[in-house]
Amino acid sequence: MDDLREWLRERWGLLALGVAAVGMGLWWWQGRPLVQPAGVLAPEEPLQTAAEPAAPWTFRNHTITPLARFELRARVLGVERYRFDRPAELSPVDFALGWGPMSDSRVLQDITVTQRDRWFFWSAEHLSIPASEVMIHAANMHLIPATAAVERRLLSVRPGQLVALRGQLVRADGPDGWHWVSSLTRTDTGDGSCEVVWVESVGSADR
Repeated sequence: MDDLREWLRERWGLLALGVAAVGMGLWWWQGRPLVQPAGVLAPEEPLQTAAEPAAPWTFRNHTITPLARFELRARVLGVERYRFDRPAELSPVDFALGWGPMSDSRVLQDITVTQRDRWFFWSAEHLSIPASEVMIHAANMHLIPATAAVERRLLSVRPGQLVALRGQLVRADGPDGWHWVSSLTRTDTGDGSCEVVWVESVGSADR
């Protein structure tokens, strides 16, 4: 009987390892970068216009104040999910996005993009465009989904994909005095340079 129990424990252990391996493989397959052809795939600059007159609204116990209408079509350079930091109460994911030359695979093949702590970083041993062009054609954006359906779409996006986002740049204020304010320019860098985007719609822009 003891031998049978030991045999069953071994088999269950192997089964659990197999299930875990399949799960990890599926997670990698679904999140693997999408390969794109050479060429500028998202040539348009992000479009920002004056905010439409609207009173602030409440979302997840935070006050959301619109600052500008915003939309863009861009290539996803990186996706980073967040669950435990303070902004995760509003924003479950950041996208590092590129447009113009930063949507071109010939440029991106020389650039490594990483994300952490709500920042995006890039490095390159060789650049085919000036570093200043990298900075003004890429941004890390904190995404606040307006609906559960939008959140599901955002969380399904893969690096390399072309996406079209529409919504608003906003300021968020929490009941504890915490606040998060969007940048209103694509040319700034450093602290406060990320966009905080209230995302009303997200779609694939792949051709």
